[in-house]
Amino acid sequence: MQLVANILPYAQIILSVVLVTAILLQQSGAGLGGALGGSDSDSFHHTRRGFERFLFYLSIVCGILFTLSAFLAILIKAKS
Repeated sequence: MQLVANILPYAQIILSVVLVTAILLQQSGAGLGGALGGSDSDSFHHTRRGFERFLFYLSIVCGILFTLSAFLAILIKAKS
């Protein structure tokens, strides 16, 4: 358990950097016109393909892993 407690902060740092990078590299689908109530005919339907789909799934997986590692850190801290 001590080994996990020593490695966990580094794993969280790596996961957070990958998560932020994956989110920032994703293409924004909503423009300023859509945010202010206007309609964008281009963004009616958008299918993720290739690298965009990979980034989407990577951000979901990294978010779940980061959340689980945070709960694990809380449990380890509560036991000691």
